[in-house]
Amino acid sequence: MNNFIINYSSLIWIGLILTITSQIIVSSSYSKYKKKLNNKDLTGYDVARKILDKNKLNDIIILETKGNLTDHYDPARKTIKLSTDIYHGSSIASLAVAAHECGHAIQDKDGYKPMRIRSKIIPTLYICTRIGYIAIIVGAIFSYKLTEIGIIILLALLAFQIITLPVEFNASKRALNELKTNRFLDKDETKDAKNMLLAAAFTYVASMLSTLLQILRGVLIFADRDR
Repeated sequence: MNNFIINYSSLIWIGLILTITSQIIVSSSYSKYKKKLNNKDLTGYDVARKILDKNKLNDIIILETKGNLTDHYDPARKTIKLSTDIYHGSSIASLAVAAHECGHAIQDKDGYKPMRIRSKIIPTLYICTRIGYIAIIVGAIFSYKLTEIGIIILLALLAFQIITLPVEFNASKRALNELKTNRFLDKDETKDAKNMLLAAAFTYVASMLSTLLQILRGVLIFADRDR
């Protein structure tokens, strides 16, 4: 049993490496483009407000929030929260992130289906995810039935992450279109913004792959029970 657990624990390490690598890529990309200021001296707030107003989303409030890259759009409260560096910053990274969150607001306005589906399942997802990981780990040692439950819960998480991918990529596509058509950035700056957003999107891909590996580990544990 010990050797069995050790063999399958390698999948956990692969998932962990994927997650850490994705975070390093995002942090490195953000640090790089945080140093590059846009030629028009616009802040993240400026761009976000202009994009929202242009798309007749004047009712959406933009707030400053603490933390690093804690930026997000809240569809329930119709609020965009930008971290301090993004809110006040005039870097390529600031404009890219601010425009991305506006992309989510535009999705909400347009009734983008993947986003609506994701919003509906978010409330129960956090608890289910924790239970799923614990069930697989405990099940590998004590009860295969728990492993089966963990697999089912993590499959729900995987479905959520699969839905998240088009939501995030589409928001970035909308963001780049806004930055380009409104001439907030020139050609080279738009290319930098695209690279920044692609790096951020990789974290979602890595998370999905990590969850897939955890599910595979659980399936292998469950399938090996009769050996």
